[in-house]
Amino acid sequence: MSIDVLIVDDQALMRAGFRTILEADPELHIVAEANDGAQAVEATRRSKPDVVLMDIRMPVMDGLEATRRLVAANDRPRVLILTTFDLDEYVYDALAAGASGFLLKDVAPEQLLAGIHTIAAGDSLLSPVVTRRLIESFVRHHPRTQPPPVLEELTARELEILELIARGLSNTEIAEQLIVSNATVKTHVARVLLKLGLRDRVQAIVFAYETGVIRPGTAHL
Repeated sequence: MSIDVLIVDDQALMRAGFRTILEADPELHIVAEANDGAQAVEATRRSKPDVVLMDIRMPVMDGLEATRRLVAANDRPRVLILTTFDLDEYVYDALAAGASGFLLKDVAPEQLLAGIHTIAAGDSLLSPVVTRRLIESFVRHHPRTQPPPVLEELTARELEILELIARGLSNTEIAEQLIVSNATVKTHVARVLLKLGLRDRVQAIVFAYETGVIRPGTAHL
């Protein structure tokens, strides 16, 4: 399977480094590069990549705004945030806007390649401990006092599934804990995302924290 990738970073040396890493994987095809968010939006429109490697802090248009625009577009790609700031509020906002996950820029090359494949396959990619710290830090300063009505649409089992997703459990771990099959868990997860209008597990985790389904300090990622 060939995966088309767009590299977005305002530093030429950083883009060159990513290119070198990606070119070592025969399944990855770099379709374009961009040095700011505006170029990223235009390059996405032209080349229609499967995955966008997105920097956050860039001139003209930052990665947050670019992510919002890409997620809102018809042919929206999967966005993987790459940042040097593990507790940057902008990263949280990017995840909430629809990015499929993030990694730190000092991640090992093999982890970056694996992350791209994970994103392209439709899964979300989390750096678990960092993601939990990021979300908890943000939610403490932006508490929501009233749960949204949409939560009432979830069954008791679906709410339990949402809680376990937010705690960082994989489908296999959820299946083991609830003593059900992986297929059953996948069905429940799909229904939770559909009912809540969420794109993937990343948004589900953000939603769970924001709405008080799970509270800071209670997750074990």
